[in-house]
Amino acid sequence: MHKTFLIAEIGQAHEGSLGILHSYIDAVATTGVDAIKFQTHIAEAESSIHEPFRVKFSYEDDTRFDYWHRMGFTKEQWIGIKAHCDEVGLEFMSSPFSQAAVDLLEEIGIKRYKIGSGEVTNFLMLEKIAKTGKPIIISSGMSSFEELDRSVEFIQSFGNDLSIVQCTTAYPTPHDRLGLNVIAELKQRYPSAKIGLSEHTGEIYAGIAATALGAELLEFHAVFDKRMFGPDATSSLEIDQITEMVKGVRAIEDSLNNPIDKNDLTNYQGLKKIFEKTLAVNKDLPKGHQIQFDDLEAKKPANLGISATNFKTVIGKELSRDLKKWDFLTEEDLTSNS
Repeated sequence: MHKTFLIAEIGQAHEGSLGILHSYIDAVATTGVDAIKFQTHIAEAESSIHEPFRVKFSYEDDTRFDYWHRMGFTKEQWIGIKAHCDEVGLEFMSSPFSQAAVDLLEEIGIKRYKIGSGEVTNFLMLEKIAKTGKPIIISSGMSSFEELDRSVEFIQSFGNDLSIVQCTTAYPTPHDRLGLNVIAELKQRYPSAKIGLSEHTGEIYAGIAATALGAELLEFHAVFDKRMFGPDATSSLEIDQITEMVKGVRAIEDSLNNPIDKNDLTNYQGLKKIFEKTLAVNKDLPKGHQIQFDDLEAKKPANLGISATNFKTVIGKELSRDLKKWDFLTEEDLTSNS
């Protein structure tokens, strides 16, 4: 049975506020997704004062390093975050960006790891994560197939359950850069891995389309309102959008999980009798008249004479009796020797 694993990413939408973060957990729990994902940032371990801003957006932070510092939480706070996720039935997920973050997440008790696009070539951290034996999801946003091949081979050498998501590192992602075609390419290239889509369009369409294309997991950013402060706000889905997308994804899954046999017409037998048609004549015709194409009409219902499908078999045959306009045409109405 096809069931897409749905991940709502909070990322930095909490703006460093523990209260806002917990509000996101409660809101996302109402949407029907499977997991909620955060990012575990330990500024001193992953960054430096030399790191440039991806986009200059912050009114509070002089440097990107300051921003990551403000986005961090203590171990005790992370334990509380995971406990809240457990309470509302959401799998707690978080992407680490340093060895120290992996250690922290192991202490908290994470079930699986998501590797961000910028970490796919960070083999130092990949080895640390792979050695946990836990499932790994890697995002292909900034990777060529050559780079991805190396990372996949490296992870698979440890035997971890692996998922790969097509991703475009652009916020928001325009439709013409989404790369839905890559889903099929990834499936063909990495047949032992689960394949999905991580997207930042800020719309629900990509996730629904990816499901129809066989995506086994979807990841998307969540935000309370696209007008909120933060680098990913415009690229995110609002809570009501997530609910609507989940509804669409599950509807597509229901269709995929119930393939139709086009040759089985059991459900249509009654309707076929109503809607299919029988041949009739469209004017008064005398006995002995030789039937022409322009003499014929097709009328509902079916099975009251010769099927409209077989109209060619009556062309040129003679009538064995007089027919009135709109009379149905039967085999008895035709002479046997015509």
